[in-house]
Amino acid sequence: MKKFFQRQDEVPWKSLNLAHSADRRMSVDQRQEQAEEGHMKVNLKMLSESLGLSQTTVSRALNGYSEVSERTRQRVMEAAERLGYQPNSQARQLATGRTDTIGIVFPFSVSTIGDIRFGEVVSGITERLAEHNLDLLIHSARPDAELETYRRLIDSRRVDALIVTRTRVDDPRIGLLQERNFPFVAYGRTQSRIPYAWFDFDNETGGRLAAERLLALGHRRIALVHAPLEMNFAMQRHAGFVAALCAAGIEPDPELIVEAPADRTGGYQAVRKLLAMQQPPTALLVDNNAIGALRALGDCGWKPGSGPSLIVYDSIPFEIPLTYKVTSVMQPTGESTGQALADLVVDVLAGKPLDQLHQLKVPYIDPGETDGPPIVFGY
Repeated sequence: MKKFFQRQDEVPWKSLNLAHSADRRMSVDQRQEQAEEGHMKVNLKMLSESLGLSQTTVSRALNGYSEVSERTRQRVMEAAERLGYQPNSQARQLATGRTDTIGIVFPFSVSTIGDIRFGEVVSGITERLAEHNLDLLIHSARPDAELETYRRLIDSRRVDALIVTRTRVDDPRIGLLQERNFPFVAYGRTQSRIPYAWFDFDNETGGRLAAERLLALGHRRIALVHAPLEMNFAMQRHAGFVAALCAAGIEPDPELIVEAPADRTGGYQAVRKLLAMQQPPTALLVDNNAIGALRALGDCGWKPGSGPSLIVYDSIPFEIPLTYKVTSVMQPTGESTGQALADLVVDVLAGKPLDQLHQLKVPYIDPGETDGPPIVFGY
């Protein structure tokens, strides 16, 4: 035993360090080879060693810090892709304070779970966020406690930004987010005077175009079935509809303007009520709940050209089988809308000026087979 220690003591420290360095280089080379073959998960330390750079430099290059040269950043990104490096999400969150997650609070109910349009928007958001390595979190909330859900998400910092859907004329959710200086994008405008990012449709123009088309066909008793006017889109469409009637010298008839809950049952009951009038309308504009409205018309024996003209907002989902085309106020598809919302969120997180982050899409009339000159009928 004594002889063994003597032999160890006789080995120069320099030789030991050189041997250790050679072993270390071999270990790095071996691990890099295994990583490239997909047999080993690469962490930040291994990626840094393979490049001969510090972990701090590599981390900053991966996160786009400006003090890292473009040449170094490109070299790091290429190595990360080649080795299949995936950042540790928990470590990244601690280092950057970000979750790489965008949230939507949606007050689900039995009638909204099957909302096809909302599904299309979510699909577009998810697809575009994935291009930026961001995830989408859909957080359900009780309709009467939506604001509390927003507060919990803000306080817990579970998401980096929020997309506010179905904006209201006076929207306390947007007021809360602005008060807490929390990043968000509004899907629809509101009356807030503080700059914020939003995507919206020119709903007032859409309501006006539909009414003008029916007026041009000779209709004078035109009914509007609309969502609650606290919803900003409903208020705007209502305003455009009323403006078109007034411009044509027609006083809007309150009995022909019916508010309905934003579900199929609401649309069904509203249209049945209108058709039961002693003097029913000769034309209908349905700004929401079009499927319920079609069911009500069908139950009364309606077919295109045999009763009141019909224009719906935002068309009928392709999943609903119909033997005729419904005249519609058309807007961009739900998927493209979702992609636009995601782009705005990325811009907000990048710190771009909020007063420049606005997108307004103009609708148009897509003619179908459900509107024409007035027809005398009775149900």
